[in-house]
Amino acid sequence: MTLLAMLNACTDETIGTSLTDSRVNIIVDSSFIITGKSVANPRLQAKTSTQLVGHIKSDGYGTLRSDVVTQMMPATQLDTAKVTLDSCRFKFRVPLAQGFTGDSLTPMRMTIYRLTKALPSPMYSDFDPTGYYDADKPLASGAYSPSAAVIDYDAQTREYYRAVHVPVSIDFAKELFDKYKTSPEIFSSLSKFNEYFPGIYITNSYGSGRMMNFSRTEFEVYYQKHVISGDIDSIYTGQRQTYLAASPEMQQDNIINLEIDPSISTRVANGEAIVMAPAGYEVQIRFPIDEIIQRVKNDIGSNLAVINDLELDIPVEDTGTEYDIAPPQHLLFIKTAFKDNFLANDSLTNDKDSFYATYEPTNKTYHIEDMRNYILDILDHKGGVPTDADIEMTITPVDVTTYTATTSYSTSTTVITTKIAPQVSAPALARLRLDKAKVKITYSKQTL
Repeated sequence: MTLLAMLNACTDETIGTSLTDSRVNIIVDSSFIITGKSVANPRLQAKTSTQLVGHIKSDGYGTLRSDVVTQMMPATQLDTAKVTLDSCRFKFRVPLAQGFTGDSLTPMRMTIYRLTKALPSPMYSDFDPTGYYDADKPLASGAYSPSAAVIDYDAQTREYYRAVHVPVSIDFAKELFDKYKTSPEIFSSLSKFNEYFPGIYITNSYGSGRMMNFSRTEFEVYYQKHVISGDIDSIYTGQRQTYLAASPEMQQDNIINLEIDPSISTRVANGEAIVMAPAGYEVQIRFPIDEIIQRVKNDIGSNLAVINDLELDIPVEDTGTEYDIAPPQHLLFIKTAFKDNFLANDSLTNDKDSFYATYEPTNKTYHIEDMRNYILDILDHKGGVPTDADIEMTITPVDVTTYTATTSYSTSTTVITTKIAPQVSAPALARLRLDKAKVKITYSKQTL
């Protein structure tokens, strides 16, 4: 039996019966070389609820500006019985960790405009909002900073977060209130509501020195409610309801303008593998899967073998920037031919054509532990001969959304990935040391 036939037939579960009564050796080979180059990735389609707002200039990184346009989902029911509206505001949720980059105290101001027409679809990070709002009619404006944010708690998700509040004229809340009373059907669906209210445009209108990552945007209304129960006549103050909220399934877009520091462009021109987000650089590599398969075949000859594991480690070099801009928290490793469809269709990694790695700050490395299905797919379905599409891969910064599931009958937990999208949560920069990357194949060889 040849190596290929054996690899087609065997899995971890059959290794005990397939490789018996003979001498078995475990071989580990990590002498393979990865080559690659940085390519510009200036146009993103980031279908995510993350909203990056601000303006920052950082030596060794560049100048980044980011605004946001988004539809808003209406509440399907509003409390209108004997209600008096008091005040209203936009609330922007900021994650407790990694909620901003830059100076927390720098005075900055955001302005929010009402959109005047429906957003196009699809949208990309180079979208121009001109013509979609009236610059002379701001809906709200206010200072925003992490130092002024208040700690709040979401009882549904059981998570704490910071909240940035921007006050709005009560006239806007009254407009929504009256519209609901006269035409409640408008609030019954997103499509109907967005014909009436297409959404908002959020822009940094003053200051520089900070980018803030908003995980959720809401419009809250405070009111008094008059309640008569028997002989008791009561007025309840401080009542609150969320009238509008942005959510991932709606059209929204981070409008990103990145002017890359010339030093980074020079390093890329000199051949360094730089990853940069958002809308900066990704790295295209040649993964040596053809050499790996051929070397194992040459070693095995006519003997039997089973692939145990295929791993990848890529060390990272800090680039040294003002504000200590960090490497991307997650990198997507994907066959280049698959990348556009993967991101456009909100796909998740399958450990065959695509993988993601989380940055490990202790040893400054990205690590993919299990690429076994990647090599087995080539052996099982392509006769052990990889195509260019199998070899050419792209490494690009992404935001990864997960949740932790706990079974009702056990205390064990499982982290489940729910979304992967191009990184827009924060500026990021790193050099991938492809020259020090380690590809390790482990296989068992039986000598007949």
